[in-house]
Amino acid sequence: MPEKIVIIGAGQAGAQAVQSLRAEGFGGGITLIGEESWPPYQRPPLSKAYLLGQFERPRLFLKPDSFYAEAGCELRLNARARAIHRAERLVEMESGPSIAYDKLLLATGTRVRKLTCPGAELPGVHYLRGIDDVDALQAVFQSGARLAVVGGGYIGLEVAAVAAKRGLDVTVFEAMDRLMARAVSPQLSAFYAAEHAKAGVKLMLRTGVEAIQGTDRVEGIRAGGTVYPADIVLVGIGVLANDDLARVAGLGCEDGIIVDKNARTGDAHIWAAGDCTRHVGHEGHAIRLECVQNAIDQAKHAALAMVGRPKDYSEVPWFWSDQYDLKLQIAGLARPTDMIVQRGDPANRKFAVFHLRDGAVAAVEAVNAAPEYMIGKKLVAEGRRIAPERLADLSVPMKQMAA
Repeated sequence: MPEKIVIIGAGQAGAQAVQSLRAEGFGGGITLIGEESWPPYQRPPLSKAYLLGQFERPRLFLKPDSFYAEAGCELRLNARARAIHRAERLVEMESGPSIAYDKLLLATGTRVRKLTCPGAELPGVHYLRGIDDVDALQAVFQSGARLAVVGGGYIGLEVAAVAAKRGLDVTVFEAMDRLMARAVSPQLSAFYAAEHAKAGVKLMLRTGVEAIQGTDRVEGIRAGGTVYPADIVLVGIGVLANDDLARVAGLGCEDGIIVDKNARTGDAHIWAAGDCTRHVGHEGHAIRLECVQNAIDQAKHAALAMVGRPKDYSEVPWFWSDQYDLKLQIAGLARPTDMIVQRGDPANRKFAVFHLRDGAVAAVEAVNAAPEYMIGKKLVAEGRRIAPERLADLSVPMKQMAA
């Protein structure tokens, strides 16, 4: 009998796995299980162009409707796996019969971290994870409305930028002392704080949210001991790995499903890919990444291993964020102890920050600076040692850095 592969999670990693399995010649059955009513789609545009109304919904979908049928993939939407029975190699579903597998891929992604303060369940409190979330937010995004954004990370700031463009009165509440503190250098935090302030966004740093206030719906937010009027609250305080299925099934989990360099779990018949995994990164440390690059590349490597052609996964992670007319692109993973080298002047709204570790380029953050990002990514992958003064010298073209 031909092998059957079941994929739980119809997101970026799941869709990529279907494509890669067929490209690698897998001829058995494939079933892709998704909890949402939508086929696999891109999430990054949701908080950017889609929320702004400049990205049509059909463009979100990763593949045309015909792809899954033509690929011989059974696509089950509005379906939820309840349990994995490893001994029998069965996926128990919340409704309908269990699904047998020879090999299983977990691409379960993440879920939003919820506010737990009083008033968090009031109507008017929004999260942004899927298409339906954005559609609900768009319906109340009216010029003049007062929006309170809880969390000064990528999602919160991208929504704040869209809201400011659409004429909302925006206030961002961030418990830490700077924006995007977990993701970017202090130089980038300061630059983006200035840009948001110029757009009229009020920034409340070191200000934790204590309660959402209102009777029948949101009327205000209490933060730092002060009450601020609000009509809408958007919460962006991070995500949690969807590793519950794996954990209950007895697979190793630690803030994500633990996998090896071939995306395999501790069970020889089960792999995992994407935001839900903890793997050994290109620097040799265990990490969990939340980015499109990891979802795509890890799914490709899982597919290779599933068809018997394993290849170690050690790609350099990359990320991006669009806020206003600023394109932030990041390659590599920075550390607080890195030596910082700035190339270009932030006043020109085009510059880069390089992170050197033991003399080698470990990460790059580029704002409206594509050459610095592209060459910087190559330097990170190679662990290239570049003199700090050379990196900072704008008279030296970036392409010469890679020579």
